[in-house]
Amino acid sequence: MHAHVIVSGRVQGVGFRATAWQKASEYGLNGYARNLSDGTVEMEIEGSEDSVEDYLKEVKKGLSPFIRVENMEVTRSETEKGFKRFRME
Repeated sequence: MHAHVIVSGRVQGVGFRATAWQKASEYGLNGYARNLSDGTVEMEIEGSEDSVEDYLKEVKKGLSPFIRVENMEVTRSETEKGFKRFRME
């Protein structure tokens, strides 16, 4: 399963990408997380459907006390892009 995600809120300058990377590793997911110029974070995530959905629930909670997720726009697809690991950009 593949998910394209745009996360908004207090998600830049608070360790969001590093924490997202750590959690993605725990769930065995591949993809990336990168800051966008509008203050949001874009992620692409691939893995089993259960792992992706569980990971998205964790992200929505905020991942740490310093992170506040206000909105997540998620587009799901069965077509994967073939990421080999999860990286921060």
